[in-house]
Amino acid sequence: MTRTASAPPVVSAGQRTAGVVVAVIAGAALAVQSRINGELAVRLDDPIGAALISFGSGLVVLALLVPALPAGRAGLAGLRAALREHRLSAWQLLGGMCGGFLVATQGLTVPTLGVAVFIVALVAGQSSSSLLVDRAGVGPAGQQPVTAPRLAGAVLTVVAVLISVGDRIGHPSALALAILPLLAGLGIAWQQAVNGHVRQASGSALVAGLVNFCTGTAVLLVAFAVSVLIRGLPGHLPHGPWWLYCGGLIGILFVAAGAAVVRYTGVLLLGLGMIAGQITGALLLDVVAPGDAGRPGWNTIVGAVLTLVAVVVAVVKKDAGPARGEQRAGRATPG
Repeated sequence: MTRTASAPPVVSAGQRTAGVVVAVIAGAALAVQSRINGELAVRLDDPIGAALISFGSGLVVLALLVPALPAGRAGLAGLRAALREHRLSAWQLLGGMCGGFLVATQGLTVPTLGVAVFIVALVAGQSSSSLLVDRAGVGPAGQQPVTAPRLAGAVLTVVAVLISVGDRIGHPSALALAILPLLAGLGIAWQQAVNGHVRQASGSALVAGLVNFCTGTAVLLVAFAVSVLIRGLPGHLPHGPWWLYCGGLIGILFVAAGAAVVRYTGVLLLGLGMIAGQITGALLLDVVAPGDAGRPGWNTIVGAVLTLVAVVVAVVKKDAGPARGEQRAGRATPG
């Protein structure tokens, strides 16, 4: 029996806008997670160990929560059926590898670069990769054209982030270290796209998160084993404060939110919303709990505002008029 590919869902303006709001919240959570995991890495004196604690704690929570919920059990059954019927490929379960790498780069680079420069490199990779992933149709929303508004939104976002942290970019050695979050940003778009497929096949964002944390933790376990062979075990776990161990819970929010709304937003628009949240979250962190870089200057505030403008450009222009193909689909399906 030959199985035909299902058409991408018809998405209303309200669904797309709500998806962007969720993406902004998830992006702010990622900024907070970056600060937490960077601090844990410093206190543990082991970036890979800190990443494993963060990702592993998220896995434990989801491994207990998903089977305990009726929706979670139904989602696991749906995931098995999708794999058995080849509606979902095994490679689409590997998005967590990129998530594990992202968390590892937080501990490796944030203590040196700071959250702001970390986000610069992350955004540079995330924006460009999102355009390519959408154009290739990897996400559950199907192929998304690289229109002028979408390209303008991505470019504006990168410019805004560079403006916001322009006075914090340090020495060439720091910029070389920024290659790691740049690579992590390239992986985020692909991670969100394949996690969206897992969510669609299982019908559960929590199941998509569980799969993500399983593969990410497996990768980090291998990396930690290599680290132990080279450096030995960490001396001791930090005794506090309690929020040092909340990175995994925040990671669940980030992954589940992305998997839930990517079918409404597309990968690029999801990335733009998350970028806006990252900038806003980093700005609030610097105001409420400033790190070594001190409180934000005028350029950081201007960059944050410009980032939000970039997201509005991508959302409003896209909603102003559907493409011809979408108009044809809209005649048969309510928006």
